[in-house]
Amino acid sequence: MISYKEKIADILVPNIEGLGRDEILAIIESPADSKMGDYAFPCFKLAKIFKKAPPMIAKTLGEAIGDDPVFEKVESVNAYVNMFISKAEFAQEVVKEVVAKGDDFGRSNMGGGKKVIVEYSSPNIAKPFHIGHIRSTVIGNSIYKIYDFLGYDTVRINHLGDYGTQFGKMICAYRRWGNKEDVIKEPIKSLLSYYTKFHVEVEKDPSLEDEARAIFTKLEHGEKEEVELWQWFRDESLKEFSRVYDMLGITFDSYNGESFYSDRMPRFVKELKDSGLMVEDEGAHIVRLDDYNLPPALITKSDGSTLYITRDIAAAVYRKETYDFYKNLYIVASQQNLHFQQWIQVVELLGYDWARDCVHIPFGLVSMEEGTMSTREGRVIFLEDVLNRAVEQTKQIIREKNVNTENIDETAKAVGIGAVVFNELSNYRIKDYVFSWDKVLNFEGETGPYVQYTHARACSIMRKAGEEVVQAAREGFDSSYITSGSAHELSKLIYQMPDTIVEAGEKYEPSIVTRHLVDIAQAFNKFYHDEYILVDNEDEKRAKVALVIAARAAIKNGLSLLGMKAPEKM
Repeated sequence: MISYKEKIADILVPNIEGLGRDEILAIIESPADSKMGDYAFPCFKLAKIFKKAPPMIAKTLGEAIGDDPVFEKVESVNAYVNMFISKAEFAQEVVKEVVAKGDDFGRSNMGGGKKVIVEYSSPNIAKPFHIGHIRSTVIGNSIYKIYDFLGYDTVRINHLGDYGTQFGKMICAYRRWGNKEDVIKEPIKSLLSYYTKFHVEVEKDPSLEDEARAIFTKLEHGEKEEVELWQWFRDESLKEFSRVYDMLGITFDSYNGESFYSDRMPRFVKELKDSGLMVEDEGAHIVRLDDYNLPPALITKSDGSTLYITRDIAAAVYRKETYDFYKNLYIVASQQNLHFQQWIQVVELLGYDWARDCVHIPFGLVSMEEGTMSTREGRVIFLEDVLNRAVEQTKQIIREKNVNTENIDETAKAVGIGAVVFNELSNYRIKDYVFSWDKVLNFEGETGPYVQYTHARACSIMRKAGEEVVQAAREGFDSSYITSGSAHELSKLIYQMPDTIVEAGEKYEPSIVTRHLVDIAQAFNKFYHDEYILVDNEDEKRAKVALVIAARAAIKNGLSLLGMKAPEKM
């Protein structure tokens, strides 16, 4: 799509001596208030060059470029040159291209096929897939979709928590208090009850800790009974997790979890030892990171067992050797900031020059109104329950409002789950928040259902216009009919969508797309409210329908990047 900033820079270059085109381009602004123009050029930097006051420079510059046909008008206000793009030309350029590209609008090849790994979701086997996991899951899925849309070759990895001493506790608890029938019937809830009971009973009988450690040692050494139980817990957990992923429309390329790297860790313990980085400290082995203002990285405990850091080092090297990634992204809670700083620093000290291509993308935590979630105490909200409740409540709203839909179950699923996803992605990812049923299931205001309804409204207008008019609009239109204030604002927001997607990718921040979608939806509804679209004048109707088609494409593509459906009827 044409870059108006670059076009304006080309117009300004002959009139500004002393600044190169790139410098001029960097200075051009997009005013927050559209009354101040579509673009503005501040003249403060020119004061030294022209030896004049900035307002005088702005006046001279404004007069010099004012007659260019790209502008509807140019005004100098104080030290700024405010430029208003010709609305008809702008609408013609933008709407025509968006209508032509459709589902590919906003797509880019800027990634050039470079490999990007996105690790996200990563729940713990045999533990609940709870509301706390939704952040990594939907933020990661959206980042994957954005990078894929920008032309990167993306690999989705679900790094399952399927290794560690907790499995010794789980097997111990199952043998003492569990039974096969309950696990088959309700795997996660049953296993959670055993895990919870273990932590109650260990307070009375501390020897249970030793028993659990001994069981995990057997598991590490490949003892048949322990491995079979562990594998069973893993398989049953994945069946449960898969139901939630299916509801969210999420798939992965790899489920290689912590256990996958268990036999790869000795190589890196040896590398650390041979390099002299690893030293003994009270029986344990550490890498000192004092020079980097970090506490020591614990590599092995005094009993010789490895930790998360060792597994993450092994996983990173495996991924580099297997995929030769450009970026290796980890969507993991901010609680793990120090952990990532430590192991990435250790990888760099080992001489792997790609260490800084491993990027931790932190996010804030979810807490409950009743207090902090605790798996040990069994105080959690299952994510599947949240999604099911959202769908049921949406179904009830659809019935109450007699919503026009051919498939109430399908629409309720798209809108209900979309409401939960949009709520997660609507705020800056690093913020902590308190989970609230009332907020998640509130469909009023700047919500997912509001954006989805706007898409459905655009589809409804297109249906009412008829296939003949829609096809004619796709083939060409007179843009002079879509130059009103509301039409121009909508066109501008649609035009900004590709840059918004790039910014969201660069900042690993899906909420940038979410907020922009709300802006487009609000602008579309103002356009719909201010103007009658399906008028008798065929030329006018065709132009307005073309703008509707463009808005629909922008909303649909944006929702897709968030991992949401775009219903055509609501």
